[in-house]
Amino acid sequence: MQDAIANDLAQQIEARAREIGFHAVGIANIDPLTTQAAATRLQEWLALGYQADMAWMSDPRRQDIYQLMPGAKTVIAVALNYYTPHQRPDSPVYGKIARYAWGRDYHKVLTKKLKQLTAWLSQSFDGINARYYVDTGPIQDKFWAQAAGIGWIGKNGNVINRQYGSWIFIGEIVTDLALTPSQPHAQHCGTCTRCISACPTGAITQPFVVDANRCIAYHTIENRAETLPPEIAANLQGWVAGCDICQDVCPWNQRFAQPTDVADFQPYARNLDRTLTELGSLTDEAWDRSYTASALRRIKPAMWRRNAIANLHNLGIAIER
Repeated sequence: MQDAIANDLAQQIEARAREIGFHAVGIANIDPLTTQAAATRLQEWLALGYQADMAWMSDPRRQDIYQLMPGAKTVIAVALNYYTPHQRPDSPVYGKIARYAWGRDYHKVLTKKLKQLTAWLSQSFDGINARYYVDTGPIQDKFWAQAAGIGWIGKNGNVINRQYGSWIFIGEIVTDLALTPSQPHAQHCGTCTRCISACPTGAITQPFVVDANRCIAYHTIENRAETLPPEIAANLQGWVAGCDICQDVCPWNQRFAQPTDVADFQPYARNLDRTLTELGSLTDEAWDRSYTASALRRIKPAMWRRNAIANLHNLGIAIER
């Protein structure tokens, strides 16, 4: 009887999540063994120093979900497809921006939908606790997405969904409501190593292990230093905001990517065709106007200029500063 009720509740939640607009939803049980597995995986990665300057990755709450919510029983994982079929100009004079940031800030879009689903949960089931997280919260979102059956963590470190590839944003609701779990997702990368071979900086040090110290996305978005490491700067290949190389070559993305129905993820004007020269002289005022309601605001004006100038240097083009 108890199992039947938990299963019925899980079906209700999945149906509501899809009504709100999520493209995938799954449920994972929180238990000491699963929590320990998540902690061990993260601790092994941190011990290698692969988090670079991202000190928040070692937040103790990220290693123990019970610190987020004592008595937590379930993670409800959700995903939004953000893929659009637009293509970047085929010329090295343009700066490349990762697809995730072409449209409206995904934090805003995902948070709005998660807030709706969390409010519905609280109204529908009296006395429960429920708290939602996007990737700014201290939770291992990729681990729980795989445990909830959203997809598997690929060799490039991204969650890959069989319907949408890795062009998905993921979020979670942690709750003390007991629900029937989904089947954890199996790994389907097989013997493919395209992402590993394609990375120009060797950031994927071995299958399923990414070193942020070598990652173009990390350095263009998170590295606040005045200059980029020489081995990164020399291999940017036009990237100024993130990097999609390992996703672009993934067979799952090439075969199964499908256009999103979320209007907010359609590219803003000029996120596809800004020249390196223009970005290399981007003023603080122009930055503020250009990246309103955009995840690209995380990249400060000096970083845009740094990233663009490094690419121009690779092309043998000087810019007056």
